[in-house]
Amino acid sequence: MRLSSIVILLLITLAQPLSVQAGTAVDSLRKAPRRGYLKSRIIDGDTIPHKLLNEVTVIKPWEFKNKREQVQYSRLVRNIKITLPYARLASAKLKEINDNLAKIPTDKGRKAYLKKAEDELFAEFEAPLRKLSFSQGKLLIRLIDRETGNTGYELIRQYKGGLSAFFWQGIARIFGANLKDQYNAEDDDKMIEHIIRLIDIGAI
Repeated sequence: MRLSSIVILLLITLAQPLSVQAGTAVDSLRKAPRRGYLKSRIIDGDTIPHKLLNEVTVIKPWEFKNKREQVQYSRLVRNIKITLPYARLASAKLKEINDNLAKIPTDKGRKAYLKKAEDELFAEFEAPLRKLSFSQGKLLIRLIDRETGNTGYELIRQYKGGLSAFFWQGIARIFGANLKDQYNAEDDDKMIEHIIRLIDIGAI
C-alpha cells in the first residue's frame, strides 16, 4: 500500500471532480470578451484616461544557502504545482459538504450522502492520485492542512470516525508520514509558503 492510498482517503469527501471545473473554464473562454471603458480625469485642461491598477505584490527571491537547497527548491516547485490544486479542491469541497450535511436532518441521510461522495471520488481520483510519488503524497497532506485549516487526522476523524483516523494514522506512520502534522508557514514550511505565494501571483 502506497502513501497515495492514505491521501485518497483524505480526499474521499473533499475533492470536486476536475472535469466539472475544466468544463466551466472552457465555457468561460468561449464567451465574448467584455468591453471596458476607462474613466477620465481632467488635468490642466487636458482629458486623460484614468484607471486604478491592481496592487502589485513584490516577493523577495529565495536566498539559497547552497546548491543542495537550490535543488530542493526546484523539486518543491514541481511537486507543489502538482499537489496544490488537489488541496484547494479539498478546501472548496469541504465547505460544500458541510453546507449539504447541515441540510440533512438524519444520521442515516448524512451517512448515505458521504458514501455517495466517497464512491464518486474514488471513480474520479483514484487513478491520478495513485500516480503521486511518496514525497508528493506527504506534501499533499501538509497542503490540505494549509488550505482547510484541519490536519489529515482531524478530517478523517470528523468524516469517517475516530477508529478510522487511528487506523490510517498508524499506516501513515509506517510510511514515514504523520497525519497530525500541522502546516507552519513561518518555520518548517517557510520555503513551501514562499513558492505558493510566487505561484499565486503568476511569477513561477
